[in-house]
Amino acid sequence: MKNHYKLIPAIIILIASAFILSCSSVTMTSWMNPKASEKSISKLVVWGMFDKLEYEQPFESTMAGFFNQKGLKSVMGLDVLVPKKKYEYKELEKIFDSIGADAILIFHYKGTDKDQTYVEQTTTVYPDFYYNYYNYYSWGYPTYAPSYGVVSTGGYWTVTTVVNLRANLYGNSKDDLIWTGEIGVTDPQYIDQASADIARNIWSDWKSKNLVK
Repeated sequence: MKNHYKLIPAIIILIASAFILSCSSVTMTSWMNPKASEKSISKLVVWGMFDKLEYEQPFESTMAGFFNQKGLKSVMGLDVLVPKKKYEYKELEKIFDSIGADAILIFHYKGTDKDQTYVEQTTTVYPDFYYNYYNYYSWGYPTYAPSYGVVSTGGYWTVTTVVNLRANLYGNSKDDLIWTGEIGVTDPQYIDQASADIARNIWSDWKSKNLVK
C-alpha cells in the first residue's frame, strides 16, 4: 500500500510535464500602417502560403472558422484558389472581387528555431504521512518510526522548437498593406490548435487597433 502511494508525486509530475509539452504558446509583434486606405475589414480571405496542403488546409480552416465565429466573414484561400497554381494579378483581383472580400490575410513560413536546454536533476524526500491518512496515523503513533519516500526529477535534455510565421493583411481596394505581424509558435503539436491560438492573438490585436468590430 505504501509503495503505491509513493508513486503518486512522480505520476503527478509526469502528467504535468506531458500537459505542458502538449500545449503551444504564441508570441506576436505587430504593426499597423497609419497610411492604409482601409481602416476596418468586413470580409476576409485567409491564405496560408505553405508548401504542403496537409498544413495549409487545417490551418486555413481553423483560422477562417475562428474569425467567422467572431462575426468577421472569412473564407479559406483553398475555397477560391487552386493549389500550386501561379495566378496573374488581374486573376486574383477578379476572384477576390467576386466574393466581396475587402482584405486578404496571407501567412508565410519563415523557418524554425530550436533551442536545447538541460534540466538539472533534483531529489525530494517526502515523509510517508504525505501520501495518505493511514501513513499519517502510523507516523504519529508512538510505537512506529516514520519512513520516507524519495522522488527524483530532471537529469535530461529538452528541445524547444519555435515555428516562425509572418502574417500580412492587405486591403483589396488599393492593395496596400494594412497590418503585419511577426509570429512565433513554441512547441506546436497540432496545426489546428496552433492556428486557433494564432487567430486568437490576431483577433485581440485587431480589436485593440479597431480593425474589426
